Amino acid sequence: MPSPSDAVSLPVVVDAGSGVAPFEQLRVQVTALVEQGRLTPGDRLPPVRALAGTLGLAANTVARAYKELEADGVVTTNGRAGTTVAAGEHAGRVAVERAAAAFVRLARGCGFSDAETLDLVRAAQHP
Repeated sequence: MPSPSDAVSLPVVVDAGSGVAPFEQLRVQVTALVEQGRLTPGDRLPPVRALAGTLGLAANTVARAYKELEADGVVTTNGRAGTTVAAGEHAGRVAVERAAAAFVRLARGCGFSDAETLDLVRAAQHP
């Protein structure tokens, strides 16, 4: 069974003075980390109690955030094995966005206009 030390460190901050519920702040930040590619499929999130202690939150607050993330398809929870980043829509989107950005940089570096670059993409869609 994985140990808590196998979990990634989550660079999240919960603002108790915010008008946004703490579970929602956590949900939004973890989702953003996945979309940015800073958390990748298979990364293990800290156990609920450990993260709650780190953030000064009730365990139920973190558990609710994890349940919302699971409902959104961002993470999967496997009982005692823990919660991991899902290999779903978010991971695929991040990979495609990175590839698109790299392609645009390459095309511009080769002197292609944005219109010409789009034409290349359209041509690739219909080989």
